[in-house]
Amino acid sequence: MADAGEPPFWKTKTLAEMTEAEWESLCDGCGKCCLVGLEDEDTGEIYLTDVACKLFDSGACRCSDYPNRQKLVNDCVKLTPQNVPELNWLPKTCAYRLVHQNRDLFWWHPLVSGDPDTVHQANVSVRGKTRPEGRLKIPGLMKRIKTWPDPKPAPDKPPPRRPRAKR
Repeated sequence: MADAGEPPFWKTKTLAEMTEAEWESLCDGCGKCCLVGLEDEDTGEIYLTDVACKLFDSGACRCSDYPNRQKLVNDCVKLTPQNVPELNWLPKTCAYRLVHQNRDLFWWHPLVSGDPDTVHQANVSVRGKTRPEGRLKIPGLMKRIKTWPDPKPAPDKPPPRRPRAKR
């Protein structure tokens, strides 16, 4: 979370200006970029399945071998400041996409909430909702297309606690 006195780095820096740590912290841990997607050739629309990359750990909602992912998965795409604008399959809630578009992060993003679990609480992640990549061909993958739910709205803040009178 950012200091109260200064704007957070994602509001003051472009993707290209970020340090490696800042860049990596933009990932909210939703896991949607690790899903197999299908593109409609006529419309260009992307349909996400519930089938995840073979390295995706559904329980942790993270890559099980992040440092070696590109060596182990030939079509794994490393996000860069240069390719983010072109990647139409990134979720609309993706922080890399949002920062590129000069939009703010959502309430559930760990950098905003201070809690890495809010992405799961907001129903944004695919944690525990995927199946491993297997030998499915296109017809089988088409049967696995899933409509992922919209994120939950920010919870109302609880009313302030009244101080208790000391006895």
